[in-house]
Amino acid sequence: MGMSLGTTRRKGARGGRAPMAEINVTPFVDVMLVLLIIFMVTAPLLTAGVAVDLPDSRAAALPQDREQVTISMTSDGTIYLDDTVVPAGELAERLSALAPVQSSGSAPAVTLRADRTLPYGNVMAVMGELNRAGLNSISLVTNSSVSAP
Repeated sequence: MGMSLGTTRRKGARGGRAPMAEINVTPFVDVMLVLLIIFMVTAPLLTAGVAVDLPDSRAAALPQDREQVTISMTSDGTIYLDDTVVPAGELAERLSALAPVQSSGSAPAVTLRADRTLPYGNVMAVMGELNRAGLNSISLVTNSSVSAP
């Protein structure tokens, strides 16, 4: 009986080598980490579609848990519901469609983004319409600043 110390041949394998069954996942992980970083950087930029010059505040940011509706008010008085322009006089109608039905549960959280140059009365008029529609969970969005205004 003789023993062979060389490479063993498998039946049906050509050239004496077994096929490689290992996959190098390092390039895949690298690409996935780069994509993750790209999405983490761009995701906050996608939330606000309307350019508004926000006032400054030293308040801390609140956690965002529930469904959210964004109302933006530009310096010329145009009102946006998410990214859609709301014609004058139709805000109450659109907000009533968002209001909670008493049997369904909670209302969506409302985020109000108002330009710093708007008169205070215009912002309060929109907040009054939100209150009338039953949307009482309102967050005011500001720029964060280090020093007191």
